[in-house]
Amino acid sequence: MLKYTRIQFFADKQLLDDKMAATQQQSEDILHNQPLIQPKQQQFALLPKIINGGIAGIIGVTCVFPLDLVKTRLQNQQIGPNGERMYSSMFDCFRKTYAAEGYFGMYRGSGVNILLITPEKAIKLTANDYFRHKLTTKDGKLPMSCQMLAGGLAGAFQIIVTTPMELLKIQMQDAGRVAAAAKLAGKTVEKVSATQLATQLFKEKGIFGLYKGIGATGLRDVTFSVIYFPLFATLNELGPRRNDGSGEAVFWCSFLAGLAAGSTAALAVNPFDVVKTRLQAIKKADGEKEFKGITDCITKTLKHEGPTAFFKGGLCRMIVIAPLFGIAQTVYYLGVAEGLLGMQKK
Repeated sequence: MLKYTRIQFFADKQLLDDKMAATQQQSEDILHNQPLIQPKQQQFALLPKIINGGIAGIIGVTCVFPLDLVKTRLQNQQIGPNGERMYSSMFDCFRKTYAAEGYFGMYRGSGVNILLITPEKAIKLTANDYFRHKLTTKDGKLPMSCQMLAGGLAGAFQIIVTTPMELLKIQMQDAGRVAAAAKLAGKTVEKVSATQLATQLFKEKGIFGLYKGIGATGLRDVTFSVIYFPLFATLNELGPRRNDGSGEAVFWCSFLAGLAAGSTAALAVNPFDVVKTRLQAIKKADGEKEFKGITDCITKTLKHEGPTAFFKGGLCRMIVIAPLFGIAQTVYYLGVAEGLLGMQKK
């Protein structure tokens, strides 16, 4: 009886081992033959970002263009030999421009700006998002150095559109100042449209004629983007999150972060903006100095007007840039493009 029981025990044990081995083999076959379900990676939606950037640019330019015009005229005016100047302040420039040229005169040059601001803002915002997406590590982290690199690359890409847009816009914006100075001297200046100016530059110097001041434009835009985008991301992370599970900041936090980062970056790069504006001004008032390049402009401005000249129009620029980027963040937050395209906002 004992012998039989021991034989039966070992037989049952062998049967159990065989069943376990078969079960393990089946499990391995299933794992090998069927693909594993991978976590779904977030895709980079390019089209809605381009549309959002364009919408943000058009709305922003329409709102703040008069201040941008005042900024351009303040940066371009040079102090006369006896210390005289056409505009004593931002408010004085605004008042005199409105009195001389009316409401629509405050929007001189807005046509070319609105036309080209769509690709300019789309390139800037989309390129930054794209490079941030690509530079993010597998564990979802983005070091500050990579944030600055992404911003700098975005700024470098945008100058393809920004340079000709700024060149034509500045001529239109500054035309009233030059005409007023000529009138005081008993002369007249022929009015030229943006189309005529672009055609003339293209005929005389080819496509490169539209890229006058590209070095100064790149210096301004790359530096601005290196400061703005990481600063915005940092400030945006400090605020409370939305309760919809997306992990995004609440609306007012993104808006305020855009305002703060935009105005800070704008003031920081204002010296480069002054240099760029002066280099791109083709027509000068009588007695105003010509500049051969970035170094020459910096040297002459510092010598004849002092270091404070590099912050001319600084307040205007802060007021212009802050709402521009605040509006951009608003458009992104609302998902305007996603709504138009019938896409789900991510």
